[in-house]
Amino acid sequence: MTSSGLGSSLAYLLSRAERSVNRGLAAALAGEDVTVEQWRIMRALADGRGDSMGELAAAVLMPHPTLTKAIDRLIERALVYRGLSKGDRRRVAVFVSDRGAELLARVDGAVAEHHGLVAVAFGADRTERLMRDLERSGGRARLRRAQEVGPGSGPRKWAQEVGPRNEHRNPPRTAGPGRS
Repeated sequence: MTSSGLGSSLAYLLSRAERSVNRGLAAALAGEDVTVEQWRIMRALADGRGDSMGELAAAVLMPHPTLTKAIDRLIERALVYRGLSKGDRRRVAVFVSDRGAELLARVDGAVAEHHGLVAVAFGADRTERLMRDLERSGGRARLRRAQEVGPGSGPRKWAQEVGPRNEHRNPPRTAGPGRS
């Protein structure tokens, strides 16, 4: 079932799928002059608690300088604003504004329609299973652990160390700065 060339690269296939899905999402958002990245930022802030730039960068998968420029553009449009954190008044957080929440409400239908088209193209069950599996995997922590186990250890060792049966395990400490 594994093909050769780029089709044999998981990273390539995930990137290709991400780009395809984002092209459709961008088209759905274009009517409100919102990019996919701006939508992700506002969607991440929609819970109203406000996030620090560090938290937001991690949540929306953007480097800090890129996020800062995107936030500045959203502030210019009065879709988000910076303010004091509700939990720690010494900390600055970013919040979605009322205008931003209204925009999100307007695009929700287009975003849901896009999701529906993806589900039709790939099958609703497969789409939901993929979303559930990707959400559950946590991505980074499991990938880091797999890299620690190493590529030469084979899939059995990887499954024992990183597989779903052992999600509760803490990775072993390795020597590094401040550790002996």
